[in-house]
Amino acid sequence: MRFQNTMTAIVGALALTAVAGALPTRASPEKPSGSTPAAKEDPKPAQDLKATIGKPAPDFELKDLDGKTVKLADYKGKVVVLEWFDPTCPACGWAYGEGGPLRTMPEELKKKGVVWLAMNSAGAEFGGSDVKKNQEFAKKNGMTSPVLLDPKGEVGRKYGAKTTPHMYVIDAKGVLAYMGGLDNAPYGKVEGDKRIVYVEDAVKAVLDGKKVETPETRSYG
Repeated sequence: MRFQNTMTAIVGALALTAVAGALPTRASPEKPSGSTPAAKEDPKPAQDLKATIGKPAPDFELKDLDGKTVKLADYKGKVVVLEWFDPTCPACGWAYGEGGPLRTMPEELKKKGVVWLAMNSAGAEFGGSDVKKNQEFAKKNGMTSPVLLDPKGEVGRKYGAKTTPHMYVIDAKGVLAYMGGLDNAPYGKVEGDKRIVYVEDAVKAVLDGKKVETPETRSYG
């Protein structure tokens, strides 16, 4: 009797299992077909791009020694020269001194409609950022170009400025055409057979609508 009861129980259990296996399983809920896809990253803003020959020059907005705001975009349609500058730098003192290449170059190029901007990226902890020192240097050396203050060095980093002076020429379309040294004669010592005035040559080329022959050189300072 016990055995019969046991067998009956086993048979019943097997039958229930078979029935359960035959029943359809409930599918797990699917994601709605109209679900929002992952957002794509926005392209890098133009103002965050690094300076590259043949590409638009990074825009900037800085204040001059009088507190006036100056934007690169304000000079669209003009050839612009950027000169990284520091009044306490010996190379700048030499370049703007008697017989130095910057004593007359900025004024000569400005007569041709070129915009010349001196860029000071010295931090607040350095003497070169002091407004009075910049004004005194400008007065002493007959410097009439605006000096733009970049105390956090943000614009300097965008352009990859390493020395003072470090030169950049931007054509009338806002494209960077040249970056590097003033010439191949640091402190007046010519490297090679003859002096090559890279900045003046680059400006002449872009004013004539021609390609700059040597678009990138080593800066010195």
